[in-house]
Amino acid sequence: MTTQDLRLTIAAELERTRARTALLTEAVDDDDLTRQHSPLMSPLVWDLAHVGNQEELWLVRDVGGRDPVRHDIDELYDAFKHSRRDRTALPLLNPAEARAYVGQVRDKVFDVLDRVRFDSAQRLVDGGFAFGMILQHEQQHDETMLATHQLRAGSPVLTAPSPPAATAVPAGEILIRAGTFTMGTDTEPWALDNERSAHLVDVPAFWIDAAPVTNGDYLAFIDAGGYDESRWWSERGWAHRQSAGLEAPMHWLRDHDGWHYRRFGRVEPVNPAEPVVHVCYFEAEAYAAWAGKRLPTEAEWEKAARWDPATGRSRRFPWGDDPPGPQHANLGQRHLSPAPVGAYPDGASPSGVHQLIGDVWEWVSSGFEPYPGFAAFPYQEYSEVFFGGDYKMLRGGSFGTDTTAVRSTFRNWDHPIRRQIFSGFRCARDAS
Repeated sequence: MTTQDLRLTIAAELERTRARTALLTEAVDDDDLTRQHSPLMSPLVWDLAHVGNQEELWLVRDVGGRDPVRHDIDELYDAFKHSRRDRTALPLLNPAEARAYVGQVRDKVFDVLDRVRFDSAQRLVDGGFAFGMILQHEQQHDETMLATHQLRAGSPVLTAPSPPAATAVPAGEILIRAGTFTMGTDTEPWALDNERSAHLVDVPAFWIDAAPVTNGDYLAFIDAGGYDESRWWSERGWAHRQSAGLEAPMHWLRDHDGWHYRRFGRVEPVNPAEPVVHVCYFEAEAYAAWAGKRLPTEAEWEKAARWDPATGRSRRFPWGDDPPGPQHANLGQRHLSPAPVGAYPDGASPSGVHQLIGDVWEWVSSGFEPYPGFAAFPYQEYSEVFFGGDYKMLRGGSFGTDTTAVRSTFRNWDHPIRRQIFSGFRCARDAS
């Protein structure tokens, strides 16, 4: 890609991403923007200004060497200084001020983009990395804001067409043969530090579900008393299930007509063909035990997503090396729900595993640890400070994840009790 092509690509991505941010923040009034809809989430207006502040810090000041736009608000929008629960009490920019601020920053960013040299020896700008990092940061906050919309009370404000219908419903399990594959990446220009370095991993043979666990599958677990029998749950999981009073996925409601789901302000019957969403790690772990299986490891999940048994190489995506298209995966808030299992046959892996990218983040059994050769870049707080903590990994992205912020090497993590995220799972088991 030429320097001019890279500039044009980045500019288009900046505009496209900001349009989604605007949609999410302009769909509600100022009261909703400043209200805290859940102690798990920031007020939407905090996310908006935080996006602008990170853009200012990295692109205006670091890459561009320009004077600060608002140096007085850096601490307010430092995610490590204030927990989400406490952010509503801060003297935050009001909605008009936040919009003006992010607009000012963006004007300066476009000026920096016009002048920066991508052939510089400075690693931060090589291949447009700093711009890619900030694009992914804003897109990640867009998904977080979408999750906040799911938690807000009131009438619906977001609309989108329904996802496509299933055309080739996968069933059963897929055998992934034993052997080594390349995990992680050294070649993805905008890959983040925890995705690096590429390294060989020897994975024993295993079976993995051809599709994510569906609502229909999960209903069978509920109906069989899965939430009432401690034998399916880990010790920590059972303690959490009792203390939190878990009895179904988050946002599920039961009445005389059966189970319903509240989705972005609308209540509708649970669709048995959709991947189950809004379950925590402990719920996924219990279902897998009830089904006589387990959750895949992170290496197993990535091998199922990337390894091509015909060539022995690791692909960028299950379907190949091309970026995601609408025929491949349910991404980018194009729809406001997971698609039915079997809706994206063109996105299947060479082994025949479906919907590994998009629809729902998939819990895996691994904790968050660095890869061999890991080096923090460009700052420790992105990954390194979380290694070894009480986290479980999530892979593959959801219907709310943007196409630029997902790939088969992308690693997400969260506490095992979290359910407000768009999280689901699939099961695996040893080949023996």
